[in-house]
Amino acid sequence: MGKTSRFSNPYPLLMVTMVLWGSSFSSSKSVVEHVPHSVGAFLRFGGGALALLLAVATFGRRTPRVPARNGWLAAGAGVLGVFAYNGFFFWGLSMAPSLDAGILIPVMSPVLTSTFLLLTGKEKATWARVTGLALGLTGAGIFFIGAGGSGGGGSSRLWGDALFLASAVCWASYTLAGPRVLAGIDPLKATTYATCAGAVLLGLLAAPDAMDVAWSELPTTVWLNVIFLAVGAAAVANLLYYRGVKSVGPAKASLMMFNVPVINTLCATLLLSESFGWLQGIGALVLVAGAVLAVTQGKLAWRSADTNTQSTVVAETSQPQDAAATS
Repeated sequence: MGKTSRFSNPYPLLMVTMVLWGSSFSSSKSVVEHVPHSVGAFLRFGGGALALLLAVATFGRRTPRVPARNGWLAAGAGVLGVFAYNGFFFWGLSMAPSLDAGILIPVMSPVLTSTFLLLTGKEKATWARVTGLALGLTGAGIFFIGAGGSGGGGSSRLWGDALFLASAVCWASYTLAGPRVLAGIDPLKATTYATCAGAVLLGLLAAPDAMDVAWSELPTTVWLNVIFLAVGAAAVANLLYYRGVKSVGPAKASLMMFNVPVINTLCATLLLSESFGWLQGIGALVLVAGAVLAVTQGKLAWRSADTNTQSTVVAETSQPQDAAATS
């Protein structure tokens, strides 16, 4: 039992997801510098869809047949978490640095998730949470003011950051939909349905722009980045994230997103030589501090997460049908 629990611990897998996502911002920026943003988004998730379909063909036979309702729910989640999220994300990358995306999206996503759970009464309002959300919103405001001033880039960077914020809204919705989508369906198949649905819509959006791309002239580095984004940042990372959501719930899974800004900042500054001004730096620090306070409420989340995970496993083992019905 000890070995099983160690290898089934969702947090190392979630950390791998955050490393893949953290490095994907810079990788995506490199692609957008050579192709239109709509084409870049499709290359990432069109390739990711192919990788997942291959995985399902190899391993999917071991899992039960997916009911039609569950398949449609997963595909609907893909409209939010793949199509809408990446449409805004890659569009934003065409106007703002990947450094901004790596701050706003992974930090605002858990803030928005926590805010929704608070407003719907699924989580209690405490002084730490309310204070943290207020700090988070204040930090986001300072960050946006700095985007048009000390950070350079003017209105173009500001609009790009606004699109990154829209991406964060889409991802928070995708995370919140996770437990319902995963009720009665294997995470591999759920991720595949979501990715394929989003990739089809991204393909339709990218078709007109793809005609103008000089495909034979694209450098090798672009294709290497596309392979990494499709297999690592899209297929593997999304699969591991959905497994994490199923194990620990959307609130605690989104908490891991706070690792992404650190990884992205290292990649953006070292690989792309990106930077932001002092005002954006202050806003980022206030935003991160507020987000951490809001989501953790000043407590060590890992201990409570492990306890809740064990309780969930016991409950699902003893009442498998009830677990699916209440998700």
